[in-house]
Amino acid sequence: MRTIHAVALLTGAAALAAAHLGVPTAHGVPQQRSRAHPGPAAGDCATGQFCVWPGRGFGGERQTYELSGTDIESCVTLPAGTRGVSFANRTGRPVTTYQSAECAETGEYDTYPGGGSWVPESPYQVRAFKIWES
Repeated sequence: MRTIHAVALLTGAAALAAAHLGVPTAHGVPQQRSRAHPGPAAGDCATGQFCVWPGRGFGGERQTYELSGTDIESCVTLPAGTRGVSFANRTGRPVTTYQSAECAETGEYDTYPGGGSWVPESPYQVRAFKIWES
């Protein structure tokens, strides 16, 4: 069963308060799932892209994947020796991130909407992902 996380757009004081609060995960552990204003590093992920960073808060060297070079509903494993700690989904389609490099559902996995999901710290190390049809 896939979980789809909704992204709320907040402004003003509500956005500042939300940026400091964790959103509960399915496991009850607070995690900051998305931010209304992602910050300068996350701005490097353009519309139509899925971007992954090795560090928290969109830190480190970004890896970018686009629909034109990615098979829909196929498991895409991150290159060996890399890790996904934060990511942004701007593909316009849902993306599921997996703890497993084989996209196995025996490990942790979550699905994020494609309209602009910004995740500054994943609750697990992302090793693979799938882009789904809308």
